[in-house]
Amino acid sequence: MVITASACGGGTTNAQVKRAKPTVAPTTLPAPTTTTVPAYISYIAAVKPSVTSVAVYPSPDAPQPTQQFPNPWLYQPDNPDTKVPQVFLVKSQRADGWVEVLLPVRPNGSTGWLHASDVTLSQNPFHIVVSLGAHTITVTNATSVVYTGTVAVGAPDTPTPTGNYYLYVLLQAPDPTTAYGPYAYGLSSHSDALDTFAGSDAEIGIHGNNDASALGQNVSHGCIRMDNDAITALSKQLPLGTPVDVNA
Repeated sequence: MVITASACGGGTTNAQVKRAKPTVAPTTLPAPTTTTVPAYISYIAAVKPSVTSVAVYPSPDAPQPTQQFPNPWLYQPDNPDTKVPQVFLVKSQRADGWVEVLLPVRPNGSTGWLHASDVTLSQNPFHIVVSLGAHTITVTNATSVVYTGTVAVGAPDTPTPTGNYYLYVLLQAPDPTTAYGPYAYGLSSHSDALDTFAGSDAEIGIHGNNDASALGQNVSHGCIRMDNDAITALSKQLPLGTPVDVNA
């Protein structure tokens, strides 16, 4: 994937990264309730370990699924040691056992429907907002700001795509001095300017940075670069499935 190759602006290869242990969402729900949920709460749908391939339907009325997502999936397709649990950001829920989720595929913003029995739903108070024009990232936990800082974003020819996404994978670099810094979150989004990069799909990430002059600039291949200390701290807090809003 791009964040482990070069589309974020570095020279790291897939073999030079490893999956970091994902943070567990704070609260598991036995079932949806009628209790009013605060606006800052999102829902993560984690595919159950017993489900090795989750079926995604275009609508609850569709007779057959149109997509299948392996669980776990491999961020390095030829390396069985790179397994990542399959998670989705929930868009809506129905009382009849269907869950609408955001999908980590092209085109950006694609959605689909899952059987609620295939996933475990959990509440998540974290939220990330990236402002491309202001070159800022802001992370909140409920109503509290956890972090805000300056970021580098996509260059004019390879802009960072705007939209609503989520954290899909967390990778840790054995060598934190590369262009990716110590950690990289892969997002559910993909570059609109690049179809592939370095032999893999042009997926977008949020990662560290080892060139202070790049922060505040439009210089990447689409990824979002941020302070190394900050992403290290966030890697221990943010669960996969956390929503990421990228605004112009």
